[in-house]
Amino acid sequence: MSAPEPQATDARRTAIVGIGDSHAGDLAGSPIGGDAIICEDGVISWIGPAEQADLGGCTTVLDAGGAAVVPGLIDSHVHVTFGDYTPRQRTVGFLESYLHGGMTRAISASEVHVPGRPTDVVGVKALAIAAQRCFLDYRPGGVTVHAGSVILEPGLTADDFAELYAAGVRLAKGGFGAFAGPRDYAPVVRAAREAGLVVMVHTGGGSIRGSLELIDARALLEMRPNVLGHVNGGPTSLSPEENAELVAHGHDMALQLVQAGNLKSALHITELALENGAAHRLLIASDTPTGTGVIPLALLRTMAELVSLGPLDPAQAIAAATGNVADTYGLDAGRVAVGRPADFVVLDAPLGSRAADWRGALEVGDLPAVSAVVTQGEVRFVRSRNTPPARRPARVTAGAPQPLP
Repeated sequence: MSAPEPQATDARRTAIVGIGDSHAGDLAGSPIGGDAIICEDGVISWIGPAEQADLGGCTTVLDAGGAAVVPGLIDSHVHVTFGDYTPRQRTVGFLESYLHGGMTRAISASEVHVPGRPTDVVGVKALAIAAQRCFLDYRPGGVTVHAGSVILEPGLTADDFAELYAAGVRLAKGGFGAFAGPRDYAPVVRAAREAGLVVMVHTGGGSIRGSLELIDARALLEMRPNVLGHVNGGPTSLSPEENAELVAHGHDMALQLVQAGNLKSALHITELALENGAAHRLLIASDTPTGTGVIPLALLRTMAELVSLGPLDPAQAIAAATGNVADTYGLDAGRVAVGRPADFVVLDAPLGSRAADWRGALEVGDLPAVSAVVTQGEVRFVRSRNTPPARRPARVTAGAPQPLP
């Protein structure tokens, strides 16, 4: 069942024109069927040829300058706490900075980094509900945060998960609880899934004090979570044989590949997924902020690595951070289509690259330039402060980007 969407409050009418290449969010990278988009009330209301676009009443018109428009990127492994702050790296404003790397939505991988986090049943439920509520209408820099991921602990029951679901919590995370061994998670994961929560479980070696030393393939196949969190290691990976087992026998379990993991393992899992017809299970995420740090360009960097060094094509890489994520988590986002949330990234080759466009940039291992980002139908900026300038810069021809909140 789909996760609750924060309610958009945007009453503006925004147009994007001058679109060159486009990607609708599916694995094929289908074009959107036009070179112009109109957004109303934070939702895509029309897509088609620019000469037919009704620009009347548009408060903002963004000219993409012939560059590409793709869905806003969704990072499915972000350790949010409260506000736009990470105590792990003592950094303020990291989510707004990630927006400048094309990330328009963040999905909590649990609020495990909250200092002094509770471990009792009442406490972990309260923490998840509080986080979900705090981000319901708070969008740092324009980023939508799907927060409130209950940390699975011994003692949680089907009634607890039903209570959490009724309160609006849709996420759960296994791997940090006080279970004696990884297989003890299995009945709790099952109960959470049956209640409608999307369950992610830590894969590989332990990452922080208090986590299990290792959660291996055999335990994961017994648990059967929705998402194999950082399946390429967070940061310590499983063996190639275990990778093969998870891809071949994991069936509907998403394979989440993260920047904060093992690159060699990520390349191997990507190859296995394509060989087994499981490209739809691939998710690209960051697994940050962690000990690895705050990485605003994590998603683009992982895409460049998996395309230039591995078997993914550029369209598949975008889908792994957009449509695949939306399908896994039951979100409306991740697709460019009428009726969907108006979240977009304008991408192009960076200045100085030998590539001609964003696809070519990924193929040669360069990070594409983020020329502009639109979230909830509002232009948040033109020209990212974190990527190089675009070969074909976007510009606002009517109205102006709204100031960042």
